[in-house]
Amino acid sequence: MSIAAFRRLHESGCFVMPNAWDAGSAAMLQHLGFPAIASTSSGYAWSLARRDNEVGLGAVLAHLRALVESVDVPINADFEGGFAIDPEDVAVHVALGAATGVAGLSIEDSTGDAMAPLFDFELAVERIAAARAAISASGTAVFLTGRSEGFIVGRPDIDETIRRLRAYSEAGAECLYAPGIRTAEHIRAVVEAVAPKPVNVLVSADFTTVQQLADAGVRRISVGGALARVAWAAFIAAATEIKEGGTFASLATAAPSSRIEEPFQR
Repeated sequence: MSIAAFRRLHESGCFVMPNAWDAGSAAMLQHLGFPAIASTSSGYAWSLARRDNEVGLGAVLAHLRALVESVDVPINADFEGGFAIDPEDVAVHVALGAATGVAGLSIEDSTGDAMAPLFDFELAVERIAAARAAISASGTAVFLTGRSEGFIVGRPDIDETIRRLRAYSEAGAECLYAPGIRTAEHIRAVVEAVAPKPVNVLVSADFTTVQQLADAGVRRISVGGALARVAWAAFIAAATEIKEGGTFASLATAAPSSRIEEPFQR
């Protein structure tokens, strides 16, 4: 599906864009009727026996191409921090990401350093501006999301988060995203602060509903690595039962092969 179709999804209403970790999970999510799918850096990393943010750019680009080829709906790339610090390098990598066929991608402002978990404000804004320039130069019209990670890296300051999101919007981000915000007050504050641009909210636990977020003015909902964690939880529980109890009761909950393979008849 075209980038134009992905853009239209953000124009009104509220849609759920669940996160797939491989081609099979992407195909299943399309089969279940979701209008767009996102990648998940954590879910993909775990499938490679890596921790989140430990997979290199080359592997991620190949992964994104595989997701795009596996479905007909738009793919939004969790492009982490652009796999670089300097804005110039972020721009180069974003151009490569845009060339994979994704309809959108996000750039976050976390550093991976527990002592200084967010990039300095000015640098963070320059990184978004560089991503915007790279997409514009590519001629792809890939939809750019600017992410501020304070609430998931130990800096849960709503005023600073809003300051950053507003600046990212001014620098060219077309959708704004602050993973980790959960209260209705914070969500509404972000929506109002960056209006009329759309806001993405991460739902990784049972704290809200699609209708509640829609009522708050949220346009897009993603789940990050949550679906991958659900799958891992079932896998771990069943394997643990076999190893420690010598029984196989958990296997009774398995989906039949025919149900799993329904989306793969392309």
